[in-house]
Order: sequence, then structure tokens, then C-alpha cells
Amino acid sequence: MSTSVATEFAGSWTAGRSVRRTALLLFLGVAAVALNTGIGYASAGTRVIPIVTGVLLCLAFATGVHLLHRASWLALLSLLPALFVLVGSVQLAPDLALEQRGVRQQVTIVDAEATGKRHTFTLRGAAGPLDEPLVYQGSSPGYRVGDTLTVLTDPEGRIALRDADRVDSAGKVGSLVLGALGWAVIALLAGWRGHVRRRTGRHAGLIL
Repeated sequence: MSTSVATEFAGSWTAGRSVRRTALLLFLGVAAVALNTGIGYASAGTRVIPIVTGVLLCLAFATGVHLLHRASWLALLSLLPALFVLVGSVQLAPDLALEQRGVRQQVTIVDAEATGKRHTFTLRGAAGPLDEPLVYQGSSPGYRVGDTLTVLTDPEGRIALRDADRVDSAGKVGSLVLGALGWAVIALLAGWRGHVRRRTGRHAGLIL
């Protein structure tokens, strides 16, 4: 782009255009949060679908930030609140469902098996052994044979049994709010910085 063309383009770029594009990006962020949370509710029995759609929506928001900002560092920064959005939107529906309709019962761990990082614990309640085990995916489950704990089971059988102490829908809502607020701040920064870059005729850059 020649200097004269760049100057003409910069002069034609108005604050109103930047405001409209910033508002569009803000709407995209809110819509992504709401949409993936809704997908999480619709597919509460499996986390694969909301994880995949959540990743795609987070990447779409990051792309929008890059296009508005005309540089990459804010787009990369948007991936941090994206983690909060992803965790909250994927885990909110199962936690809320267990809190609302889950059957609470006290159980004892009577057996444990481990395959890689997948730990399976056999449980016994007051009425006898439970058909469904407690499954933990990770390196440090924090459970041992003989431990007594309270679990929540889904009477509809759609959601896996969970330790009641680890079911926290309020925490997932907080994660969603933090992620959405982070995206809002980044969208406003992208709109402001992008407006300055266009008004001064600066080209899109990888970092700054």
C-alpha cells in the first residue's frame, strides 16, 4: 500500500466504524458464552461436544480480536479468559443438574483400580454396593480404600456419579463471568488500539 493510499484510508476511518466493530466483537463474545453454555445443557451427558464447540468459538473470538486490533498479542491474550469460558460453559450444566436432581448418599470406598491416570473406585452405600463407580481422571485423586464420602448420583443416568464436595455450579458461573469480563476488556482494548492503528495508517503486525 502506497503512502498516499494509506493516508487516504486512515483519514476515511471514523470513530463510529471502530465503535460498531467493537460492539460487534462484544456481541460475539457474549453470544459465544451463551451458545456454548446452551450446548452444554443440551448435551449434559457428554463433555466432548461442548468442548469441541467451545474451542471453536474461543478461536473465533480470538480471530475477531486479531482482525479488529490488527496485531496478534491481544488475540493471544484472549485465550486466557477463554479457558475460564470453556471450563464454565462445559461444567456448569452437569454440576447444576446434579445439585437440582441428584441423589445424595454417603458411601465408603471398598476397592480401587488405576489404568494410567484413570482411577476407578468401587463404592458401597447403606443399601449395598453401588452399580456406578467413582471415576477420577488425573495423577492425584486424593481417595483411598476405606475413605467415606458423600456422592451425588443422577437418577436419570445421564451424568456420571460425582463427589458432592466437587460439585459447584456457583463456581462455574463465576468462571463464566470472569471469562466474559476478560473478553469484554480485551474487545474494548482491541477496538481502541485498532482505531489508533488505522487512523495512523499502520499495517497489521504479528505482535504490535
